[in-house]
Amino acid sequence: MKKKINRYLVLTVFATLVATLIIAVAIFRNMYKKQVLSEMRTYAALINSLTTSVAELSEQYTEDVSGLRVTLIDADGTVVYDSDVDGTLENHANRKEVQEAESFGEGWTTRYSDSLNSEQYYYAILREDGSILRISKEEASIWGIFTNTLRGIFGVAVIMFLVCMFLARYITAGIVDPIEKMAANIDSVSTEDIYEELVPFAMTIRAQHEDILKNAKMRQEFTANVSHELKTPLTSISGYAELIETGIAGEKEVQHFAHEIHRSAQRLLTLINDIIRLSELDSDKMSIAAAEIDLYTVAASCVENVRMNAQKNHITIRCDGSPCVIHGDRNMLEELVYNLCDNAIRYNKPGGTVEVTAKEQDGRVMLRVADTGIGIPEESQERVFERFYCVDKSHSKNTGGTGLGLAIVKHIVAQHNARIELKSRVGEGTRITVWFEKP
Repeated sequence: MKKKINRYLVLTVFATLVATLIIAVAIFRNMYKKQVLSEMRTYAALINSLTTSVAELSEQYTEDVSGLRVTLIDADGTVVYDSDVDGTLENHANRKEVQEAESFGEGWTTRYSDSLNSEQYYYAILREDGSILRISKEEASIWGIFTNTLRGIFGVAVIMFLVCMFLARYITAGIVDPIEKMAANIDSVSTEDIYEELVPFAMTIRAQHEDILKNAKMRQEFTANVSHELKTPLTSISGYAELIETGIAGEKEVQHFAHEIHRSAQRLLTLINDIIRLSELDSDKMSIAAAEIDLYTVAASCVENVRMNAQKNHITIRCDGSPCVIHGDRNMLEELVYNLCDNAIRYNKPGGTVEVTAKEQDGRVMLRVADTGIGIPEESQERVFERFYCVDKSHSKNTGGTGLGLAIVKHIVAQHNARIELKSRVGEGTRITVWFEKP
């Protein structure tokens, strides 16, 4: 980036200097032409006032007069005198400066002279007798004066270019250093240390960096938790199987051990299925098969599916509400309601109740699952949607909970752009409400 900015600055300086030089040359050249014209006009007027005939012109004019060439042209265009050319010259009646002098009293032009083989400046005036007095000067002599000036201009330009190159490096460093500092200290950089325009960019990068670190930490914790949660049922299965294999266990113990192996295997399968489901929900390629779904119908169906499990745990479960349509994925919504109902049954008390409500309210669609269970302490309410977080780990193991149910719920809610609320009081129960937007 430094090289690119520095290169652009140097190229900009170079282009500016070249443009300035071209403009300066054009301006100075124009100024010199005006100066030469003024001088030639003055000399022409002076020579014209001092001479009345060709003889006087020949006697009084010398070549030392600023290197001027003097020509006297008759009214019909015949050259009667030329200070630089001996012999006869062609008729000059068609020359531009001569024609302008005849028409306007004076004429001015620049032209290549065949007789002198050089570029010449010409100035002509009309005399009283109708003849034309012409003064000319070689352009090379003018460029000689101009070249001296150009040397100074080019010298100044070179010095300016070198100075600008140094300044470009200094300015580039000044521009890039705060950005490099920000990149090197993204976690602790202050908004005062960077450009105002880069503050949103820096905040976004910092937020993304923090998210990456947070996700990395979560993945690390998730891996550790998965290893621990998988290890527990596998250890139980391995231990009971070993006791049976060695023949230490009697017939009664074998039946009990087989039951424990079956229970641990079921917990293991449930855990694996939940982990796979979370991985699917985490995937960027996860897509929703969205359609118009009656949430009340989904809720009522899920309640019927878990009713037997509720009765087994001496829990009363019922569904209430009215038809309410949302735009969503039926399988995900069934999974959402099932996990909420399963949690409400799992962490309830014998003789408790679970109420599932789905209806339209306040311009939105509400799904609410309320139980009369053990409740959640206030300090744990923000963490219950984390993976493997259990308020009462011993209770979770006894009931077969994996600690992933509410994490799955959170993902499904996010996939449907919904909002989830939790209210709970220890010993009184928990109420989880999900708000969906109407289609």
